[in-house]
This record gives sequence, structure tokens and C-alpha cells, in this order.
Amino acid sequence: MSHALFTSLPPTNTIPFTFSPSTRLRPSSLHPEQASLLLSQCTTPQRLLEIHAAILRSEILHHTVVNFRLQKSYASLGYAEKCLILFRQTPDPNVFFWTNAIHAHAIQALRFIALLLFTEMLSSDATPNGYTLSAALKACRLYLGKVVHGYAIKQSLHTQPYVATALLDMYARGGDVDAARFLFDEMPEKPIVSTTAMITCYAKQGDLAQARQLFDEISQRDSVCWNAMMDGYAQYGKPNEAVNLFRQMLKSDSRPNEVTILSVLSAIAQIGCASSGKWVHSFIKNKRNRIQLNARVGNALIDMYYKCGNLDDACLVFETMKEKDVVVWNTMIAGYAMHGQSQKALELFDMLRFRGLWPTDITFIGVLNACSHAGLVEQGRRFFLLMKVEYKIEPKVEHYGCMVDLLGRAGLVEEAYDLIQGMNGIEPDAIMWSSLLASCRLHNNLSLGEKIANHVVSKGYANSGTYVLLSNIYAAVGNWEMVASVRQLMRESCVQKEPGCSAIELGNKVFEFVVGDRSHPKSRKIYAMLDELSALIKAHGYVPDTDLVLHDLEKAEKEKALAVHSERLAVAFGLISTKPGTEIKIMKNLRVCVDCHNAFKLIAKVTKRKIVVRDRSRFHHFSEGLCSCGDYW
Repeated sequence: MSHALFTSLPPTNTIPFTFSPSTRLRPSSLHPEQASLLLSQCTTPQRLLEIHAAILRSEILHHTVVNFRLQKSYASLGYAEKCLILFRQTPDPNVFFWTNAIHAHAIQALRFIALLLFTEMLSSDATPNGYTLSAALKACRLYLGKVVHGYAIKQSLHTQPYVATALLDMYARGGDVDAARFLFDEMPEKPIVSTTAMITCYAKQGDLAQARQLFDEISQRDSVCWNAMMDGYAQYGKPNEAVNLFRQMLKSDSRPNEVTILSVLSAIAQIGCASSGKWVHSFIKNKRNRIQLNARVGNALIDMYYKCGNLDDACLVFETMKEKDVVVWNTMIAGYAMHGQSQKALELFDMLRFRGLWPTDITFIGVLNACSHAGLVEQGRRFFLLMKVEYKIEPKVEHYGCMVDLLGRAGLVEEAYDLIQGMNGIEPDAIMWSSLLASCRLHNNLSLGEKIANHVVSKGYANSGTYVLLSNIYAAVGNWEMVASVRQLMRESCVQKEPGCSAIELGNKVFEFVVGDRSHPKSRKIYAMLDELSALIKAHGYVPDTDLVLHDLEKAEKEKALAVHSERLAVAFGLISTKPGTEIKIMKNLRVCVDCHNAFKLIAKVTKRKIVVRDRSRFHHFSEGLCSCGDYW
């Protein structure tokens, strides 16, 4: 194995240990056996420092077992740098010392140091064993992992269970499914950790069917196995399956842990099912379940609540959290922005800075989104400059995307276009072009809209949204010939418009509707309610906005097409299925249309209901004839 791949490690003997005056342990003198026992029972950093101080006073650090256990204790508590200091002070470390030091850095994602230690070991008098290779492989990416694999074969260590599992995990992390599966099939016995690694390999490749097949073949599943399958469902658009799996896990012998909770909350956030989120929150609060409300769990709860439309609950979690890192603040800022409470988002940003926290690139995405949703052009420009000048954060495509959206919505479409053209070293993505194209449609800038659409099509970025937006631009000016031409181009390009779908949660069930849907058993009552609502809101001044109906139809036909949009069907179902005064929450996969937006303001007024709609980009809170977005979305 070539050692020239790495340079030498930096010196570490200059990093001191700090013992406070209170770092005392009685008795003051320890025997090696006593020290070893105390170290094996140590679970806190303060206790470890006390034991370390007593070992130094007792002058027994030279004892091999004591020294090893001390290093292992620092490693297990996450203090890899202190473990390394002690390791460097150890004369002629044996294989156990080397393995512990490599493992300490590999599990903390300090892969470079772990690999440097491994190459140093190969030049020492110590010979790696299976546990050493297992530790080193945790730090390897695919290329170096193959080199270590070759070394393992040469030393006849590759068939040892620990090594074989570590190799499988390395190939799985690297996305080499065939190599991982070959190793898995070659194993005479398949421990659960190996099967879990294989499941993870399939979750990462999106092959959920193969992953589930392996999962179902395991008779005794541990929490890691459950978590891997659940996380796969959550990450690859199967959130309902993830929640169902969590319910199954609760009936098994496995105990959910923090990782489980993070996965299921992520899934619930995708579904938008607030009742399920509250149920999981209650599970967390139950002390018997041993889930700590730390920064990670708290952040997941905030994310889930605001994405389910429960901003007040998200705020309550945020305010009651004792441990809040910048990630938590970022999530709360994003929540305020998504719900149209831009000023609160910006106030929270000021509080973050006042508390001495350093904003990240994610922080500024939330802040710029808040500016975009409220049309705060000057503030957006100021924050964009602040990010670059004061915090030395180079804008990414997401930051530019926020600025393009902000400028475009404000009618500054030419300036937004110039900003895209001036991005240094960053390729504008389809989302950015679609945003600007939508702004061209909003402000009837046909010439720039055509220019952008042609560019997007030529670059291969065009999707159904691109064609629909261009059709909208032509429809708005009554150019039905070009609308037909765009539709023909869609057919020739085999592009299909993504169908609008709206969902509503009632009685712990989620009901979905598509445009013109008549499949629901209560369809007759739903359409009767739509007719009743139409008459009521017209009496309050509603005029259907038929300009964007993409068909050359008579006005009456256009009005009928608008009246059966999926979100209206969902609202009508909510009205006939709930008590007066009950808040109605709708989730839509696409942007809510202008006509439905106008209708919902009046529906909320005449029914004296609050209606919350989550569309593709934000939340709309309708109440008393108004929307939280201020008609700016």
C-alpha cells in the first residue's frame, strides 16, 4: 500500500490538558487496577478529568492498561484530540493503541487524520488486525477503500466478519451497489449490521423495493435497521410508508431512538399531517421513552410544525428550548419566512446576531426568502451585500435564486436577468429560470419571457412548468395560436404537465383531490357546496380571473374550469366535514393560482373560517377577506 498518498501529521504535543481546581478525586493515590475500573465506568468529561488528574498524581500513566483505557475513554466521549495527545506520548504503541486512535478520528468524520494514522502504523512495528482495518475503512471513500480492500486480501483479513462488514459498508457509502451486494452474498453468515448496510446502500440508490425485501427478511431487527429503512422512505418521497413503519416499530421489541425520531418527523413534515406530528411530540415528552429535547430533536420539531402549518407550535418549541444552535435559529427564520411573517424573520436574524451567533449561508437563504415573500427589495439588497462583505460568505445558487425571485416579483425583471448573467462561476439552474419566467408572466414581459424560454429549452432545462409558464404568458395576451404551438411542443418533447393535487387532513386521515375530481363518495355534496360558495362570493364582489385558462373557451366554460380546481374541492370537502369555525388546512403540490387565491379570501370571509393553504413555495393564511401574503406571492 502506497504511503505517498499522505503527508505527515501535524504535531499535537502543544495542545495542553486543562484541569480546573475542582478536578479532584479521593483517594488521591490510585492503583492501576482501581484506575482501570474507574475509567471503564466513566461517562462524563468532568469525571474523566478527575480520574486523569488522579492518575497523574499517582504516577501510573506509564502502566499500559491504564494508558490505553484513558485514551479509549477520551475517544468514547468524543475528545479525539486529547486521545491523540496521549497516543503521541506513548512509547512504542501496540496494535490496540493504533486501532483506538484511528477509530476515534474515523467516527468523528476526521477521516484525514484517521488515514494518516493508518499509514503511519504501516511503517511502524505494529501490524494492523481486522479491527484496525474496520476502523480505517470507516474513514475511506471509494478509491482509498479499494486500496485497503487489496491490503486486507493480501493479509488474509478480508473474510473476518468485522472486515467484511466494514468493506460492505464502505462500498455501500460509495454507491457501488454491485460490489456491496457481491460481498453481502459471499458472507456465510449475515449479521444484522451487514444487512442494514446493504439496506442503506439500496435507500441511497432509491431502490426501496430491494431495501424493503432485505428488511422483511430480518427476523430480529435492531433500531439501526428500522432507522435505515425509515430514513430511506423519508428521503425518497415515501413519507407515509416511513410513518407506518414507525408505528410498526412501536409494536416491536426495538426502542425508537433519536435517529428514529428525526426520520419520522422529517416524513411527517413532508405529509403535512399535524396530528401525527403532535402524536410524535407527545412520545418525545414521555420521559419513559428516553428522548432528549436537544438541538437536533428541537430543530426537527420546529421544522415539522411550521411545514404542517402550525407556526404557533413551532414558536413554542423554539422559545422553550434551552439548547439552541444556529441551525435551530435558521429553521425558525425559514418558518417565519414561509408563513409570510417576514418582519419577524428579520427580527429573529437581528436577535441571532445580538446573541453572538455567526450566521451561515443557510441563515441568509432564510433571510433573503423573507425579503422576497414581502417585496422588501432594499432590505434584500442590503442583506445580500452584508453576507458577502461582513460575513465573507460567497453567494451560492440558492442566494442568487432568492435575489432573482425578489427582483422579479417587484417588477425588476431586467435587473434580475442581468444578475443571472453576471453570476461568476455559478450556472443558473432550472428553478432560477422558472422563477424569472414566472415574473415575466406576472408583469406581462413577453419579449424577455420568450427569450428565457428559448434559452431554457436549448439548455435542456425545460420541464412542464417552463412550458406552462410560457403558455400563461401567451394566454394572458390572448395569443391562442402560440398557446397551441407551445402545447404541441410539449407533446413533441414528451413533456407532461404535472397534475395539480390538493390534500386535506381530517380525522387523522389525508384526503386527496385532483382537478374536476368526482371520485369521492361525498362528491355530490362537495359540488353542491362549490355552487353555494360561488354564489356567496360573487355577491361579495368576486369576479373570476379567466385570463390564465389555457384554452380558447367561452367565458362561462372558463369559469367552470376554474371552479373545480383541486384546492377548491378540498376546501369544499373541509367545509361539509367539519364544525363551523374549524380551521381548514390544505396542502397543494403546485403554486396556488391567482383566481383561487382571490376566491379563498372571500370564502374565508363569508364562512367565518380560517383557511391555511400550503403550496409549493409558502403558506397562505386566509382570514376575514385577507391573506397573510398581502397578495404578494
